[in-house]
Amino acid sequence: MPRQVVNVSVTPRGSLEILSQREVQNLSQFGSGSTYQLFRQCALAILNTGARVDNAKTILEAYADFEVHIHQLDRGVSLELRNAPADAFVDGHMIASTREMLFSALRDIVYTESELRNQRADLSNSNGITDYVFHLLRNARTLTPGVEPKMVVCWGGHSINTEEYKYTKRVGHELGLRNLDICTGCGPGVMKGPMKGATIAHAKQRVTDGRYLGLTEPGIIAAEAPNPIVNELVILPDIEKRLEAFVRVGHGIIIFPGGVGTAEEFLYLLGILLHPDNRELPFPLILSGPKESAGYLQQLHEFVGATLGPAAQARYEIIIEDPVLVARKMKQGLAEVKQFRRERSDAFHFNWLLKIEESFQRPFEPTHENMANLELRRSTPPHELAANLRRAFSGIVAGNVKDKGIRLIEQYGPYEIHGDPEIMQPLEALLTAFVEQQRMKLPNGSAYQPSYRVVS
Repeated sequence: MPRQVVNVSVTPRGSLEILSQREVQNLSQFGSGSTYQLFRQCALAILNTGARVDNAKTILEAYADFEVHIHQLDRGVSLELRNAPADAFVDGHMIASTREMLFSALRDIVYTESELRNQRADLSNSNGITDYVFHLLRNARTLTPGVEPKMVVCWGGHSINTEEYKYTKRVGHELGLRNLDICTGCGPGVMKGPMKGATIAHAKQRVTDGRYLGLTEPGIIAAEAPNPIVNELVILPDIEKRLEAFVRVGHGIIIFPGGVGTAEEFLYLLGILLHPDNRELPFPLILSGPKESAGYLQQLHEFVGATLGPAAQARYEIIIEDPVLVARKMKQGLAEVKQFRRERSDAFHFNWLLKIEESFQRPFEPTHENMANLELRRSTPPHELAANLRRAFSGIVAGNVKDKGIRLIEQYGPYEIHGDPEIMQPLEALLTAFVEQQRMKLPNGSAYQPSYRVVS
């Protein structure tokens, strides 16, 4: 990987909370410790915004000599960067959006470490985990009380074709014309397209406070650097906290074409919506794409039917090649969310009424043993089966793009996924289609080597 690097010191601009001397000392003294390495990894990913690489291991190895040092100043904190990617700078000055996101990463990692170190977070039960997610979002100033529901979450792949990307921009544009805000996983592809479309629409409507919220976690951000449109970045501690943040802060969700990461998110949400306690709770969910993606969306729909059944299929709507209809349906759905929450005195800024079982909240460690032991049986209740299918896709994501997962695959070979043939066959068919459609890696990148093996 050819590269140019710079050495520079930067100070924060934006909403970073002032750090105490103790917090700076704690973060600085780690040196090669896990917390320091976590921040270094996130910082390097942010500085690589725009790079078309979706392999965390490749990025970390290309900038193995990158260093970041935290210094306490009388008025706050500064970061000394050594051998930093030069693309993050213009005429010696760091790009403003990059600077904001860099200090957002510092804010989130320091706060997470502080909460856990001081044992203020109770992660022993479901309510405590939800409370922890709430505090992480509140500390990032993401929760704005009193604002009526208008945050639309857009899920989809970072590895999509040109027509699919253009379609996400068109949908984002229609959402923006209706004064709706956008939340994504903050990376490229579907995570960028709706934001880009909404920025133009917001400019047309003279919306000056449009929100482009990006939610990520350390293992993902290293492979999918934030796109520069993101004006609010939050780094959650793990994938499960990130997923809960999406469904707690978002008021409706649109799912565009994607790969295993998108399937993971989709199954996570379906598993929650299938819980009996959420049967009456309105949550607008739309699958959409251009006409070229109709086959993909139908295949995903059939996979849900084959594994989770018609009740799961009834929780969403499929709209092909109609951005205006998508935006109108979402606007209508948000009105129902608003009425529902008003009647029950629930907050607009955080979905407290949504029931999420602890099995959806506990971090899943994608080791070879854990992947092989997943219960993918027809006899499993649908919402529990959805949780286990979500874990299977999460493991494949780890093996595809996360540094730790890639190294495990290199050492022990592909993960093995076991289950009933009635579930394994549609699973393998879906994964095979993802590979054939280049939904596992960035198009025109290196050839995909499967990180999994389906065993029925």
